[in-house]
Amino acid sequence: MIHIVSHTKRKPRATHDEIAKNVPATVVNLTLEGDDLNCPYCNTPMVEIGTKTVREEIKITPAKVERVIYVQHNYVCPQCREDGESTIVQAPVPAALIPHSMASASAVSYVMYQKCINCLSFYRQEKDWEQLGVKLNRGTLASWFNTCGEEYMKPVYDRLHVHLLEQDVIHADETTAQVLHEEGKTPESKSYIWLYTSGAFEKYRIVIYEYQPTRGGYHAVKFLADYHGYVHTDGFSGYNRLKDVTRCGCWAHLRRYMFEAVPKKTKDTTQSPALTGLAYCDRLFDIERELADFTPDKRKQKRLELERPLLDSFWKWVEKQNPLGCSKLAKAVNYALNQKPYMENYLKDGRCSISNNAAERAVKSYVMGRKNFLFHDTVKGATASAIVYTLAETAKVNGLNIRLYLETVMTKMLDYKNEPESILEDLMPWSEMMQETCSLNKHSEI
Repeated sequence: MIHIVSHTKRKPRATHDEIAKNVPATVVNLTLEGDDLNCPYCNTPMVEIGTKTVREEIKITPAKVERVIYVQHNYVCPQCREDGESTIVQAPVPAALIPHSMASASAVSYVMYQKCINCLSFYRQEKDWEQLGVKLNRGTLASWFNTCGEEYMKPVYDRLHVHLLEQDVIHADETTAQVLHEEGKTPESKSYIWLYTSGAFEKYRIVIYEYQPTRGGYHAVKFLADYHGYVHTDGFSGYNRLKDVTRCGCWAHLRRYMFEAVPKKTKDTTQSPALTGLAYCDRLFDIERELADFTPDKRKQKRLELERPLLDSFWKWVEKQNPLGCSKLAKAVNYALNQKPYMENYLKDGRCSISNNAAERAVKSYVMGRKNFLFHDTVKGATASAIVYTLAETAKVNGLNIRLYLETVMTKMLDYKNEPESILEDLMPWSEMMQETCSLNKHSEI
C-alpha cells in the first residue's frame, strides 16, 4: 500500500559568497585619518584593534563600445628607389570576420549572447545599440548572427555532434518553431527545433539543437544514425522509428498525467484512483533523490532492490483500473500501458535517469527565446539559431563564460580558417584551453 505523505522543505537562504562567487571583489577599507584618529575626549592618538565587514554590494559597469580603426602603414626601400626599383612593403592586416563589415568577434558574440541567453530579439537589440551610440539596424544584426553561425560555428557544432554519438546515454525532445519564408510552406505552418543532450553521468556535457521543417521521427533516426546506447524520450510515437537503441520512458510525464487526473473540485480526493497512481510516482522520485549521490553501479543495485518491487506493484494496480473512456484517468492509464515497454529500461544502467527532464530543461531555453523573437524569417536564420544555441548552452553546462566562449570560437576559427580541423578539439568547451581561457570562475563579465 502506498501512503501519501505531504511535506514542505524550505530552501536555505543563499549567502553572499554563493550569490556572487564568480565575481571579482574589491575591498574598500573604511579608516579614520588626520584629527579623526585622535580620541574625542583626551585627544590621544588611537590604535587600531580590529576590523569587521559591515556590508557588501554589487557594482555594475555598463557595456562600452569602442571604434577600432585599422590604419595600414606602407614602407619603401630608399636605396632601391635610387636604383630605379620600387620595393614597397605593406604592414600585414588582420583578417576581417565579415568582409566589408564593421563586425568583430566581440560584437557578434554580444549579439548572440543577447539573443540566445537574454532572449532579446534583434528589434530590441537595435534599440540597445542605439543607446550605446551605434546605429545598427536589425537586418545587419541578423546578418552578422547568421553568417558567423554558419561560417565559424558550424564546424564546432558538427564536432559536438560526433562527440554526442560517442556517449552512452542521450536525452531527446522537440518543440515548435515558426519560419516565415520557407519553400513549400505557409508562414503560419509549424517547423521544429529538435533537442539532444548527453546524460548526467556522461564524460562530456553536450546540448545540441537541430532545425527541421517537420516533426517526422525520421529526423531523429538520421541524427542518431549508428547510435546504439540509451535514448530517453517522452511518449511521442515518432521515436518508435529508432532502432538498435534502448529507449527509456519518462516517469515525469506519467506523473503529470496522474496529477492532472486527480479531481480538483471535489473536497474529498482521498478515494481518487489517480491519487494512488500519483503516490506511486512520487515514491519512485523520492527514492531517486535518495540515490542521487550514489555511483552508477551502486545506484543500479539499489534501484533493483528498492524500486523493482514498487514497479511490480504499480503495474498490477494499473492493470486493475477500468476508468471511463474519455476521462483524464483513462488517458493516464493508457499512457502507462502504452509506454510500459520503455518505462523500466532505466533500471538497466545506473547512468540512466527516471525521467526526460534533462531534455525538457534544455529545450526550455529555446522556448523562452521564442516567446520574445516569435519567429525566424528564413531557414538560414532558424539553422543558425540552432547552431548558436548549441554552442551557448553547451558552454553554459560546462561552466564557461558564454559570451567569451563564443568570441573565442570565432577568433580561433578565423585564425585557422585554412585548416579548421586542427583546432576543433581545442574549441570543445571541456578542453583544457577553453577551461583556462573562458572558465566562469576566472571571467565573470558579460
